[in-house]
Amino acid sequence: MSSVSSTDAGAGPLAKADVPAEFDRVARRYDLLTGLNPGYHRHLRLSAARLDVPPGGHVLDLCCGTGASTRAILAEHPDACLTAADGSTGMLIEARRRLPEGRVHLLQADAMDPRAAGIYGPFEAILMAYGIRNMSDPDACLTSLRGLLRPGGSICFHEYSVADSRWARATWNAVSLGVIIPSGLLTSGTTRIYRYVRRSVLEFDGVTAFERRLRAAGFEDVRTEPMDGWQRGIVHSFLARRPAEGS
Repeated sequence: MSSVSSTDAGAGPLAKADVPAEFDRVARRYDLLTGLNPGYHRHLRLSAARLDVPPGGHVLDLCCGTGASTRAILAEHPDACLTAADGSTGMLIEARRRLPEGRVHLLQADAMDPRAAGIYGPFEAILMAYGIRNMSDPDACLTSLRGLLRPGGSICFHEYSVADSRWARATWNAVSLGVIIPSGLLTSGTTRIYRYVRRSVLEFDGVTAFERRLRAAGFEDVRTEPMDGWQRGIVHSFLARRPAEGS
């Protein structure tokens, strides 16, 4: 089976700035693909559970996509006041269909500049799932997100990171080339976004490098927690806090 559809023919590598528009193309059928991963939703709930959210706390789900990460937060923190945002119009349309009406404040926002969409915080917690590696300037994004947290607030980046392990890189390549890209063609009629996902994961920081990046951005209590199953060593919960006032 060819990994390139007719609509992808001649298309060059996808730039980070074009990612939201490309997600618009696949939004209606995106969950068909994620549903093939038996650990996808369980792992999002695991990362959501690792956030420190007080009862009634304000939580931001940034890069919420079709709302899978938002539903994970609702399941683990049912009393939270939840704002969810994404840069893709198509993904937000699907999120609105899938989330409880009136339960989540949904906004379209560039994750590089959430304040431009009226997202100011402060939040007790932030979850960013599969988003930080798509940022044009991850360091500037981290600094912005730290500013949205209350002092002492927690943040979790639910993200792929395979650079530190040959096994993880090989497994990610095998799954991408053998499952994700062909399945993307079948479900959405395009492979471009899925080829981008494969490449962006391979180019993203290793665990140690991303932990250093978090500390350099002013976060503390930085640590990384694993997933289980085939995604152990591939997907991680990167956890950190904004320093408390006076620390």
